[in-house]
Amino acid sequence: MSSTRLHPPSATAATTADVQDISNVTTEGAAWLASAETYPRSALAHWRSRPTAPAVLPCGSVFDVVSVPAVFGRRMLDRLWDEGPGSGPVAAHRGRMLLFAAPGTAQRLPSLLEWEEWGRAVPGILCHGTGDAVTVPPITAEHRENPRADRLEGHLEGHLESRWLVAPDARHPWLPGPEVALWACVRAARAAAGSAVRISIFPGGDQDAKVYDVSRRR
Repeated sequence: MSSTRLHPPSATAATTADVQDISNVTTEGAAWLASAETYPRSALAHWRSRPTAPAVLPCGSVFDVVSVPAVFGRRMLDRLWDEGPGSGPVAAHRGRMLLFAAPGTAQRLPSLLEWEEWGRAVPGILCHGTGDAVTVPPITAEHRENPRADRLEGHLEGHLESRWLVAPDARHPWLPGPEVALWACVRAARAAAGSAVRISIFPGGDQDAKVYDVSRRR
């Protein structure tokens, strides 16, 4: 199985046209996303003509998607990459984090969470499977001429941002199943509870300032 790349590949792995930065999808990754469509070639042709436009893809056949609030999703990624097997593709969209998972995860994960002691501590989780569709970020990141202005705007409109955090880079990427997703949810919920306790003890400190670094590989 191929794991999802967290940083641009070498020149021997792909051309600069395939990957311009870590938020861009490679040619093989785009083919994988398109395979969720009824007519993959038409989807690819459309994306080539509008590479910076988001797309809506059906779930259930090629992948399911677990959607969680952005901060909680970052904690899940921390656990997956620091203590677990890593993750599949991950996107940020309108204040939420979309974790791509193996088909069937959307059906099984809610039941597993109901039986789990920490299940109720998982905030606002949405599981998208057969019959659902999700909006995914553009396959190519839109580069602005004024990066500083872009960062300033990000403080105001970051909750509306749509981008890849871990972009698809393989024709058959590894995807976590319901058990791995459950494990990450529980670990993240425990981390959130521990963070809340620390903040109550030390109200003057920023106990949750860590930013997830998608450039590292476990």
